[in-house]
Amino acid sequence: MSVVGFDFGNESCIVAVARQRGIDVVLNDESKRETPAIVCFGDKQRFLGTAGAASTMMNPKNSISQIKRLIGRQFADPELQRDLKTFPFVVTEGPDGYPLIHARYLGEVKTFTPTQVFGMMLSNLKEIAEKNLNAAVVDCCIGIPLYFTDLQRRAVLDAATIAGLHPLRLFHETTATALAYGIYKTDLPENDQLNVAFVDVGHASMQVCIAGFRKGQLKVLSQSFDRSLGGRDFDEVLFHHFVAKFKDDYKIDVLQNARACLRLRAACEKLKKVLSANPEAPLNIECLMDEKDVRGFIKRDEFEQLSLPILERVKGPLEKALAEAGLTVDNVHMVEVVGSGSRVPAINKILTEFFKKEPRRTMNASECVARGCALQCAILSPTFKVREFQVNESFPFSISLSWKGSSSDAQESGPDSKQSTLVFPKGNPIPSVKALTIYRQGTFSIDVQYDDVSGLQTPAKISTYTIGPFQSTKGEKAKIKVKVRLNVHGIVSIESATLLEEEEIEVPVSKESVGENAKMETDEPAAGVATPPSTNDNDVNMQDANANATADVPGAENGTSEAGDKPVQMDTDTKAEAPKKKIKKINVPVAELVYGAMSATDVQKAVEKEFEMALQDRVMEETKDKKNAVEAYVYDMRNKLNDKYQEFVIDSDREAFTTKLQEVEDWLYEDGEDETKGVYIAKLEELKKQGDPIEERYKEYTERGSIIDQLVYCINSYREVAMSSDPKFDHIDISEKQKVLNECVEAENWLREKKHHQDTLPKYASPVLLSADIRKKAEAVDRFCKPIMTKPKPPPPKPTTPEAPATPPPQGSEQQQQPQQSPAQENPNATSHENAGDNGNPAPPPASAEPMETEKSENTDSA
Repeated sequence: MSVVGFDFGNESCIVAVARQRGIDVVLNDESKRETPAIVCFGDKQRFLGTAGAASTMMNPKNSISQIKRLIGRQFADPELQRDLKTFPFVVTEGPDGYPLIHARYLGEVKTFTPTQVFGMMLSNLKEIAEKNLNAAVVDCCIGIPLYFTDLQRRAVLDAATIAGLHPLRLFHETTATALAYGIYKTDLPENDQLNVAFVDVGHASMQVCIAGFRKGQLKVLSQSFDRSLGGRDFDEVLFHHFVAKFKDDYKIDVLQNARACLRLRAACEKLKKVLSANPEAPLNIECLMDEKDVRGFIKRDEFEQLSLPILERVKGPLEKALAEAGLTVDNVHMVEVVGSGSRVPAINKILTEFFKKEPRRTMNASECVARGCALQCAILSPTFKVREFQVNESFPFSISLSWKGSSSDAQESGPDSKQSTLVFPKGNPIPSVKALTIYRQGTFSIDVQYDDVSGLQTPAKISTYTIGPFQSTKGEKAKIKVKVRLNVHGIVSIESATLLEEEEIEVPVSKESVGENAKMETDEPAAGVATPPSTNDNDVNMQDANANATADVPGAENGTSEAGDKPVQMDTDTKAEAPKKKIKKINVPVAELVYGAMSATDVQKAVEKEFEMALQDRVMEETKDKKNAVEAYVYDMRNKLNDKYQEFVIDSDREAFTTKLQEVEDWLYEDGEDETKGVYIAKLEELKKQGDPIEERYKEYTERGSIIDQLVYCINSYREVAMSSDPKFDHIDISEKQKVLNECVEAENWLREKKHHQDTLPKYASPVLLSADIRKKAEAVDRFCKPIMTKPKPPPPKPTTPEAPATPPPQGSEQQQQPQQSPAQENPNATSHENAGDNGNPAPPPASAEPMETEKSENTDSA
């Protein structure tokens, strides 16, 4: 099972994996820890991540970036409209009111949803993890901003499905940071609470989280955010400053050229980083536009003055988080700053003034989210043992349910009367389950909606659930219990609806039937009515609006308190006339409609489309590899023909082969520039038909000497052993040794004859003495001689001494008598035959004779 954490950033992504020794951030193909979040569409394939970033400057209009700002948002969203002005690619409104991305792929313009592009990038991150782990990656944990709406969370899950991933949890980035901070701290207090504020200023947004730490746990106290306050906003300030400056100084409008915009934005980002450590910085770009080189210069004070409108917004989320946590500045013990945009000195100054303490940077600002996600994945994974650390996550929004009033309500307050109730208030724990009881006569619908959408720029209504059809047997309003779940991803849904009906049961008078009914009543409340919430881990927070239903069931106490053991007592206490009630549960169908979400069919189509595009990418990569192989062979062989292969090919063949190589090189850069994989394979095989014999002759020449030496060594070794007078070979018959000598002579003659023939041939002729033949001859000599010369010595004849005890001398009778006594002594003092030997015998009898004596003594006893 894979344990992987993905930090999918607005600009770059990081992959962290859990290993036995801890959490590691893995490297991509370029050995970098960060992978650009860019998908570039080409005429024949896609370029993802680092390859996409390399293609951006050459193909800006088909390079899709900042995918995180697009996913799950309506096209009319004001924030999205502001973002679209900075994008070099085309985004239009789809028929469902959500954005569609246009890109030229495989020679024609195609449209993709942000979810599809997000899935493509996740596929690339998955591949990076798989290469590093050498194993399939499916289970993972994905970091998301805490401000992601229900629809955005669903879109991330759909993108993960497209990429072939199964997220165990969508984890808030700020909570992931808090987990990565707290799990390694060994000095957390047991009783008091350590309050830490985490300020994450990313590329495009700012998030603030205040978490309380105790030993072995963290609790999120409050969360706040600004969805469009990040490092790129400071880049934009510099960008627009220099656009205006260059318009005045150089009479060029950078906004009219997509590539020039990209280059200037990249230069402004570098300039911002320089200003973080220096009071002033220059800007120089060669040939920015219209073949003009541009220069600029700015001081940090001027930059901060330009950024004042952005810096004034930093305090907003800080004040909100502090107020919602119910803390004062003095109660916040530490401030941790993370995120790629947190290095601006002016932000640190504001944080210091607000919290009245210096912000700390003890964590890796870029990698902490990925590490926290990998830790959370390890905690959820059964394959890893992690230090016990409880994460109490909270929900950043308020969710309510609303439904139309019943017919009786409509008469009082009008036909359009709507009732609503707050189900999950802001700060509600994740995950959580709650239950509501509603009385209805027929099919009805419930809307799930945000209680407050002021800071979200999203429609209030999330989804609609149609509950029914159902029938009430009594002809009156049915009692429907609706279970609402807030799952680990922060997605709200109506999980089930149950029709509850009470049935009356007559209790017969006979003792046997009373015993049976008592047992049934005992089982029924346990299975149906009186189930405690604690039996289900996920239902800890469940609040049943009709929890006291069990109290209304008469006779339940009698059934549960006096069951089974005393049927006679049950009979006397229970009255036959008293009717009993049991609650009957019937599942009611629930139909879900999520506004803006992909249907299951659309997701499956996107999965198939991703598979096709991935296959196309793989084919193109293999085609490139084969083309490169042909090109490399042409250059390599041409150099060798004029160098070390020169003596191994005649002049006419060398000239012909060189001409052929030149023809293939010309073909590669002209007609063969765009061919299929099969054509390149065939072209390489055609060249190798001419080149392989030359390579083989060179290889035989260079290897032959060392292999001949090996054969000569083998022959000499066996000859020396066969002629040796060493006593350890005396047991080998002289005729056998002669066979070894004959074999050595035969091999030596074969080698001499072949070598003489080979020495008469020129180097460019096909060799007659091949390395493979020499190896075979050495193996044959070894196979023939080794069994003879390693034949083991025959075992020496068996000695006659063991037979002596069979006819012992007179004093040996004592030896026979003493073992007779030893069995009797065995139990009292645990003595053995060794004692008898020590007492009267100069030497103990041989081990082989002992069993015989034992048998004799037994026979004597029996006699």
